[in-house]
Amino acid sequence: MEKPVAEDLFLEQDTDPETLAFVEARNDASASVLTTPHMEETAKAIQALMEREDRLIIPSRRGNWYFDFHRTATNPLGLWRRLPADLEPSPDAPWETVFDVDAFCELEGKRWIFGGAITCPLRPTRVLLRLSDGGSDLSRLLEFDTETRAIVEGGFDTPAVRSHASWLNADEICYFGSIDEDSATQSGWPRVGRRLTRGTRPEDAPPLYAGEKADVSAYAFVLHPEFNMTGQAETRSIHVFVANHQIGKSSVHVGPSPADLKRLPLPVDMDFDINRGFLVWLAKSDEQLAIGTLALQKLTPFSSEPLDQNRRILFEPKPGSAISQFALLRDWIVYVIEDRLQPSLFVLDLTDANAQPIRIDLPDGFEAVSFSSQYSDLHLGTDRVWVTGRGFLTPPTCFELDLSDHSSLPILKNGRSAPAYFDAEGMQSLLLEATSEDGTQVPYHLVLPKTWEDGELPVLIYGYGGFSVPLSAGYSGVTGGWLQQGGAYVQAYIRGGSELGPDWHTVAKREGRHKAFEDFVAIARDLVKRGYSKPARIACTGGSNGGLLTGVMLTRYPDDFGAVWCRVPVLDMMRFHEFPAGRAWMDEYGDPDKPEDRAFLLDYSPLQNVQPAAVKRYPPIYIESSSNDDRVHPSHARRVAKRLEEAGHQPLFHEYGSGGHGGAGNSAEMARRTAMGYSFLRQTIMKP
Repeated sequence: MEKPVAEDLFLEQDTDPETLAFVEARNDASASVLTTPHMEETAKAIQALMEREDRLIIPSRRGNWYFDFHRTATNPLGLWRRLPADLEPSPDAPWETVFDVDAFCELEGKRWIFGGAITCPLRPTRVLLRLSDGGSDLSRLLEFDTETRAIVEGGFDTPAVRSHASWLNADEICYFGSIDEDSATQSGWPRVGRRLTRGTRPEDAPPLYAGEKADVSAYAFVLHPEFNMTGQAETRSIHVFVANHQIGKSSVHVGPSPADLKRLPLPVDMDFDINRGFLVWLAKSDEQLAIGTLALQKLTPFSSEPLDQNRRILFEPKPGSAISQFALLRDWIVYVIEDRLQPSLFVLDLTDANAQPIRIDLPDGFEAVSFSSQYSDLHLGTDRVWVTGRGFLTPPTCFELDLSDHSSLPILKNGRSAPAYFDAEGMQSLLLEATSEDGTQVPYHLVLPKTWEDGELPVLIYGYGGFSVPLSAGYSGVTGGWLQQGGAYVQAYIRGGSELGPDWHTVAKREGRHKAFEDFVAIARDLVKRGYSKPARIACTGGSNGGLLTGVMLTRYPDDFGAVWCRVPVLDMMRFHEFPAGRAWMDEYGDPDKPEDRAFLLDYSPLQNVQPAAVKRYPPIYIESSSNDDRVHPSHARRVAKRLEEAGHQPLFHEYGSGGHGGAGNSAEMARRTAMGYSFLRQTIMKP
């Protein structure tokens, strides 16, 4: 068996002087190469995009107010602000600051990153602010009164740990926090839910729910009393407890109290949503229904009868089609079907047993459509949603869809569009397909600049390909800037995601992971075959699991790329499970401690497959990471950089001091981090 190189392991110790010296030296080296006048200009341009005052606002509603989070030049960490809900949420409306993140951080002398708010359904003016410690997965929950615009004196204020919460009532929350070893799963996420009252320490709060130590995480929430489908007042709450056994595999328990729960007879491989009367779920295996099926059924949590087995099938999978989003509102279900990535929006009235799905007319030109409740809690308020359409070259447009009137045909109204962030005149967005090694047709979007030279087009390919994460078309001023400089952009819908259904993911798990890699390189080769580019002009990028993807492109397919931009990557498939968060990934990747799994992991693990420069030439690589990334430990990036150097290669490596796994920070920090990557691309795949 391959053993880790002992000389590398000091890089797993974040405060080791040798580690700090290693990072500092390479940061200085990469900064000297990538910090150019053009990079500085790009950083300023990206920061300006993030701080634009005329952007499209898609607010969430609490009580009689719309809420929005916005970064400005004077508030780079952001302002949480509100507007009376009877006004249009336009940029020039009289928005009023509710919470100034920059001022709060200055007062506390600590960097907090705003992560949203958890609304009390029984008192929508009261929330729990979610504040991330420097962009990490550690979150503090702080009670805040949006009416008085002040922190609640003596209110909830939890330690910064991996945590989440929901409101049990107006005075108590169900708090899940990894406050000690017993409260956390083996992956470090919370498993125990506690009844927490104001002034009580989390460790002293009595437990209500508990997942297993071997689970990934657990959570719970309450569906509070409201008027039900027949207009009669409900008096009992419905408690819902969910144990996540693996990523994407869960069991759901419901009942009138935490002490009286029953598990719903559903497969663990499914996604679901629930309201007081119904359950909707997407089958991700063939255990009960064909994989990819969307099923609706009534919920009877207080009777002794089993879950209603008279399911209504809303969607049956067909080749190339899939459910990309679904949600239960109070009286409606809303869902999006994509057919070879072309979206359609449907709604169904739950108050009429004979109702048929209604397809909502969408404007032409949208490559992707999504929706969100107008209210901060999906099950609060009336059945009104925001529907947003967009494309790579089409700025987002947000519409209102009011489903509260059951007597009229629902239509999209009051469209508000984002401004254009770049001139797309003459540019093209094409949906193409490449043929993978096993003959599978793999779709990808190619976005072209106005002009290019045949066979010489600089192309940036982005991919992820794991954990059932779907990619969809998005409008980006950053991508637009790349297009305006003559570059092209590709988004790859490779297996491992769920763009074409749940089985698009499952075939690329564990020993099938190679299919994701083969799909990705097939797209790069298809661009060459079609005459758009050549390997020296093609770069790939991806983060996290996408960082693994790009690491494999470097070591397995170096001749197909001219540059590799590898971000917050998983690169050591022999030791990823040695870190708590990594233990949650073994269902996806395999278990390195099992010989049969270790064999296929070792076959592609980038760290163990680095070859000497005298044997194999690698394209230029830029590896970026973060010191406070507590999801993918930065030692993955450090050790591969060191291994590449020892093998005679010359990688660029930069480890940022803040931002966590998602790269969060103030607008200047985030802009500069992105600009460094594009500086690398200009120096590698762009013609001089």
